[in-house]
Amino acid sequence: MSFSEDGREEYGHEEQNDQEEQEEQEEQDLKDKIADLSAKIEKYNLAEYMTLLNSPRRFLMINFLAGLARGFGIALGMTILGALILYVLQRLVVLNLPIIGDFIAELVRIVLTYL
Repeated sequence: MSFSEDGREEYGHEEQNDQEEQEEQEEQDLKDKIADLSAKIEKYNLAEYMTLLNSPRRFLMINFLAGLARGFGIALGMTILGALILYVLQRLVVLNLPIIGDFIAELVRIVLTYL
């Protein structure tokens, strides 16, 4: 630090350069954060989601169709799983297991009666 002829304090060039470098670094950090935020918005399709929320009919229709698809998938999956379980139980009856054989046979008869 030095003083001018009229007694005022003058800052050295080094302090000004350090301050400018710090400001440039902060500006670059902000630019990086904005670019990162922009990339995340594009990645998550936030603009498309906001458009969807602004159209309630389309939003309801998409959710309705998704619910139908889930319900159909659950029904189909449970049908296949139930058929597989019945097949395995029928095979266990053929093995003629002493304790559970009669129970399984009765269970299979009940299920086949109501199908």
